[in-house]
Amino acid sequence: MGQQLAAVYPLANQTSMDADSLLGYSLSTISWSGPDEQLNDTINTQPALFVHSIAVLRVIQEKYPGLHPAFVAGHSMGELSALVSVGSLNFEEGLLLVRKRGELMKQAGEKSPGGMAAILGLDIDTLEKICSAASKDTEIVQIANDNCPGQVVISGASAALERAMQSSKDAGARRAVRLAVSIAAHSPLMIHAQDSFNQAVDSVQFTDPTIPIIGNVSALPLLKVEDIRIDLQAQLNSRVRWTETIQLLLSKGVSTFIEIGNNSVLVGLLKRIDRKARGYSIRNPEDLEILSTIE
Repeated sequence: MGQQLAAVYPLANQTSMDADSLLGYSLSTISWSGPDEQLNDTINTQPALFVHSIAVLRVIQEKYPGLHPAFVAGHSMGELSALVSVGSLNFEEGLLLVRKRGELMKQAGEKSPGGMAAILGLDIDTLEKICSAASKDTEIVQIANDNCPGQVVISGASAALERAMQSSKDAGARRAVRLAVSIAAHSPLMIHAQDSFNQAVDSVQFTDPTIPIIGNVSALPLLKVEDIRIDLQAQLNSRVRWTETIQLLLSKGVSTFIEIGNNSVLVGLLKRIDRKARGYSIRNPEDLEILSTIE
């Protein structure tokens, strides 16, 4: 994750080295060499994704200084990367906040074990009813990520999650797949992390963004510091409204999207929301050349 970019661009390598120094351990070694069980631990996964995204961002800014976005958005933890990209959050504080987010989510998962599942082929309204029916007393399941039409992630207590998965299959879902995670992100099971995360967000120095950022929870532009804090603090136990986010951007006239960081998941979701939209995933040196055509 990010090794090829760091080998070619000194700025990307320096970003990784700065992160290692700030964290007090070699995140770069884990990102580039594993082992997988360490990288897949959310306390490392989240900062690794963040550092890679910012490394790509910095290289783009250096290589294509005339390329400026009209809007930015980030999926879940990616909202923090997006905040760095618009100057609302500095890299150092952002990285420490991401690390704290991972630690708190892991602790919450240990206190209230749960899980997440991807449901394919059902609409949001149907899944909301299924989750409501599957939730009982303290066993709650809810929509965690509205990724695109026909691809939704649900999250919650294991028993409620299993009931919702079965009901989804009964309702005609193409697939209902339990994800390989031990935490119920974007669900009420994150309540154990909430107070500490609120304090962590409140301790960070944000500034008003220079470019509108679309919030995960509201799916609306976050224009002021207070809007940012509210959206981030609500994010742990609220739905990521990604479909609505992309639809809003499309309604604003956006037709070209650049995904930065690891993998190309968001470009794939974009195509399921609007097949006409152009999406480019930038993560390795060879990907950067495509940006010369849209500068």
